Amino acid sequence: MKKINITEKEIRQSPLTIDEIEKQKSFFNKKLKLIEKEFRLGFDFIKKYPKSITFFGSTRFKENNKYYEKARDLAKLLSKEGYAIVTGGGPGIMEAANRGAVENNSKGISIGYGIQLPHEQVINPYVTENLNFHYFFSRKVMLSFSAEVYVYFPGGYGTMDEFFEILTLVQTGKLKKVPIILFGSEYWNKFDKLIKETLFEEFKTIDKEDVDLYTITDDIEDVMKIIRG
Repeated sequence: MKKINITEKEIRQSPLTIDEIEKQKSFFNKKLKLIEKEFRLGFDFIKKYPKSITFFGSTRFKENNKYYEKARDLAKLLSKEGYAIVTGGGPGIMEAANRGAVENNSKGISIGYGIQLPHEQVINPYVTENLNFHYFFSRKVMLSFSAEVYVYFPGGYGTMDEFFEILTLVQTGKLKKVPIILFGSEYWNKFDKLIKETLFEEFKTIDKEDVDLYTITDDIEDVMKIIRG
């Protein structure tokens, strides 16, 4: 990644002192080096697991939650079919998926992409391979480009952010068209209604084919059929 250099003309025109400019140059170059390092490590990591499925969903669901149980069961089946299970490495749905990946499967691959936070995020105990990131955006890129299938369970702002990012990448051709599975109709049907009635029918801000980029289901067997197909 190219270093930031500042010309003499820019220095003369700047309201900052030379010392302040040098400090800024040093600051930005350190940031660029860290960004470059995260992307390089991330893509090197991804290459080791070409057959993978990424799970998204709420961090707040405990193991007695029905969606935790479904994510765990689904990940267990997928892991036995040779898929590496990828998550953000945290609690809730992420923990459920990582847990399912390794339960009763010594060959299961359970991956967590963690994030460094002021209050340390604890990687769940079921992750067997993990990579931590400083920046959310570099972590999101790895979650976005690391899978053949994306499975979304009910979640909060983070899940919505990741869902619409993947939709946008597929819609614009930046990602090849892959299965985007929304598990839990009682939750996802509300978003489906917004997308179809408001975005497509009322405001016409998306095209007809855009409403077919995802599948909503409550059935693990449906998910398996989609993935096997």
